[in-house]
Amino acid sequence: MIVTTAQLYKVAYGKFAIGAYNVNNLEQIMGMFRGCMDSQAPFIIQLSKGARKYSDKRMLEALIRTADEIFPKAIYAVHLDHGDEETCYDCIDSGFYSSVMIDASHDPFDKNVAITRRVADRAHAKGISVEAELGMLGGVEEDIKVDEGNACLTNPEEAVAFVKKSGCDALAAAIGTSHGAYKFKGQQSLHFEVIEAIQKKIPGVPIVMHGSSSVPKEEVARINAAGGTLDPSACGVNENEYLPAAKLGVTKINIDTDGRLVWTRVHREYFRDKPGDFDFRPPGRTFMDEYAKFIAHKNEKLGSAGKLEEVRAAVRK
Repeated sequence: MIVTTAQLYKVAYGKFAIGAYNVNNLEQIMGMFRGCMDSQAPFIIQLSKGARKYSDKRMLEALIRTADEIFPKAIYAVHLDHGDEETCYDCIDSGFYSSVMIDASHDPFDKNVAITRRVADRAHAKGISVEAELGMLGGVEEDIKVDEGNACLTNPEEAVAFVKKSGCDALAAAIGTSHGAYKFKGQQSLHFEVIEAIQKKIPGVPIVMHGSSSVPKEEVARINAAGGTLDPSACGVNENEYLPAAKLGVTKINIDTDGRLVWTRVHREYFRDKPGDFDFRPPGRTFMDEYAKFIAHKNEKLGSAGKLEEVRAAVRK
């Protein structure tokens, strides 16, 4: 059942975080639904601009609608990830999306506010929530690239003015994470002092954490053992920091890279061990199983596992 993102936020805020998972194909969608049902967790499906262009936006929407019929007890929202203004309007007008993210974080503050305000006005007229970003994460997210030297944490004082002027419903904040598989060098922790300061300035406003994959070293090692050349020193977010962040208002946590690592590991190992095979379905089945386990594990760390009936009761009111 598709619900509004706002409904999920209302139940989760200050208690647990909703996992927001990017999808691009059938195998990811099936694995994600299975993993969330296995762990009894609500979730957010994220479609990026790149995912919508990969085949055709209608193809992904049809797959999600079919999964909704296969898993009638699932509760989730559909979200546009890292949209520009034009893409946001297309998703708002489609009637399919629960929320959209307008990413104008690379623009000056006033321009970011103006763009977000336009999107918020149009989205709110149709009951759709808007996520906006303040501050800049380092790393690579599809066609967005920010080197670490230009990355900057969200200013809590600016967050107050931004939310008030822009009308956004949730704030994606730069709080110590980064996009992509080549994340931190050495040990890195979330800036909990920044998260806490933001929550105190804008209490009740859901904070969104982008770039939250953990880049497990065992996944990287297995990929490299099967022919990959990923940087073995890459590090991500400590999964044990998800729930403490959620207690401080981080209500939506985006996870994409780790799922791609699972896909890469499964397929590299399969064709390494069976070089004569050419049928893509056996590794596809393995991936769906492994992805379901991955999703269920993440939901446990987010604190959303076992919350499905609580959410169901809340959205029925």
